[in-house]
Amino acid sequence: MLVPLACLAAGLAWRSRGWPLVHDAPLMHYIAWRIGEGAVPYRDLFDMNFPGVYLIHLTALRLFGAGDAGWRAFDLAWLAATSLAAAALAAAWGRLAAVGAALFFALYHLAGGAWQTGQRDFYLCPLLLLAALGVSRWAEQPRARSSLVWGGLALGAGMTVKPHAGLFAAMLLVVVAVVAHRTGRSAACAAAIFAAAIAAAPAATTAWLAAKGALAAWREVVFDYLVPLYSKLGRPDRWTFHRWQVWIPIAVGVALSAWSALARRRLGARHTVLALGLFYGLAHFVGQGKGWEYHLYPLAAFGAVALFAEAGRHIEARSSVALPLLACVAVAAVLLGLKGVEAADAAWIWAKERRVSALVADLEGRIGGGDVVQMLDTTEAGVHALLRLHAVQPTRFLYDFHFYHDLETPIVQKLRADFIAGFDAHPPAFVVLFERGWPAGGYERIERFEELRRRLSTYRVVARRDGYVVYAR
Repeated sequence: MLVPLACLAAGLAWRSRGWPLVHDAPLMHYIAWRIGEGAVPYRDLFDMNFPGVYLIHLTALRLFGAGDAGWRAFDLAWLAATSLAAAALAAAWGRLAAVGAALFFALYHLAGGAWQTGQRDFYLCPLLLLAALGVSRWAEQPRARSSLVWGGLALGAGMTVKPHAGLFAAMLLVVVAVVAHRTGRSAACAAAIFAAAIAAAPAATTAWLAAKGALAAWREVVFDYLVPLYSKLGRPDRWTFHRWQVWIPIAVGVALSAWSALARRRLGARHTVLALGLFYGLAHFVGQGKGWEYHLYPLAAFGAVALFAEAGRHIEARSSVALPLLACVAVAAVLLGLKGVEAADAAWIWAKERRVSALVADLEGRIGGGDVVQMLDTTEAGVHALLRLHAVQPTRFLYDFHFYHDLETPIVQKLRADFIAGFDAHPPAFVVLFERGWPAGGYERIERFEELRRRLSTYRVVARRDGYVVYAR
């Protein structure tokens, strides 16, 4: 059972060795590089991600550099840490469960392709698993309060990456209080220890933002833009569940494991925590409402553990559940393997990589020491080119999609005004307009931003390439 999984995961890992830094990850790398050079997050760099993401990328840049090989090493290291966390959570059900959960999650990630690396939901997985492990160990040995502490610290760190982890924190706080009450200990004391540990990382990152002078800008980004507007942007007209075929055998296998555990009537705290993890993973995906594949990562992490939790017992007992469970694992593994082969050769990934190289070639040697370049882009290559060139923009805006939705709102009008003010204060030597807007629109989108259109009309076109136009002052 484990050897084919290991071979498949190893094969996909080998095929992934040439994956480039692409899609969302270069954006966070660029922000991290700018912060390292003294820029203030949110105030100097308008972005909707939480500060924990920047700190992870700062660490990756300093340890592994900004190249493709370093990024590949960092991604595989994070994957190894996540697989080890899954194995530790599953270890109570035996070595088969531990190794199987680790290999299955590794296979799931490697099947996703280069664009899934560096996604915030993937970063969240080891932190959620460690939180579940800490609470489970404490529930099994209530005297070991240190498990509550490091579990809470991990969960708090996860909340600095994506605040959605707060829902899982609330669930686990209830578990801690109930377990403490049932074992005759102080529920308030146990919950307070866990809550204090959870609060440590958010408090530390808030202090870091305050020390940087970024707190007011962060508040504006989150409460004036992210929550009321961005959270609704890009939602599909029809509900989607990406690669749903893969999830059918996973769901059937998890259901078999759950039914088996319920039938035995020997459910422990670890079963409860795992069930809550599955519920949280589903809520994490559905609640964001965008149907993006990487929002499924937390569900995949807990699903990998649940899929193997009862496998060892059934195989040893040769029960009637063993064969269907093995079949579910086999079908899921085959589908993931096929998906991984397809994703490894995705044409759009390499087209984007070529676009980055072409843009760097267009600008390299033409930018002076004091020149700035404005990208009108989202994830098509612009910010990645800035990272390679070590160039900066005249405005704080990495992307331009903020200017074309909810135009009647005061915050979007303010963002437009901020952009024009920065543009006029430091007129860029070059402006690069990318064809593909997000979530929709093409080159014509600048017609909806009259102040920008007028300024761009004073520039001349010096290059027209596949997917972008370069304007020079």
